[in-house]
Amino acid sequence: MNGLVKGKEVHFDDEYLHVKLEDDRIISTPIDWYEPLKKATLSELKEYKLICLNTGIEWESIDYHLNIESMLEASLTKVA
Repeated sequence: MNGLVKGKEVHFDDEYLHVKLEDDRIISTPIDWYEPLKKATLSELKEYKLICLNTGIEWESIDYHLNIESMLEASLTKVA
């Protein structure tokens, strides 16, 4: 990965964290992979902000940060 994976929107459903990228692709990973997000309320999940030139996501209220590129790496590792 080259570190240029940039997000523009974050969405959730009962099972997945979805990140829409600047090029309109969508990355979806199971929410169960992220224990702090799994335990968070829906209102806490909605209070995210994109950080580091849109390459990361921060949930300040639960003190959690996620690198968007790592979602791709995690999905490759989990599937293999």
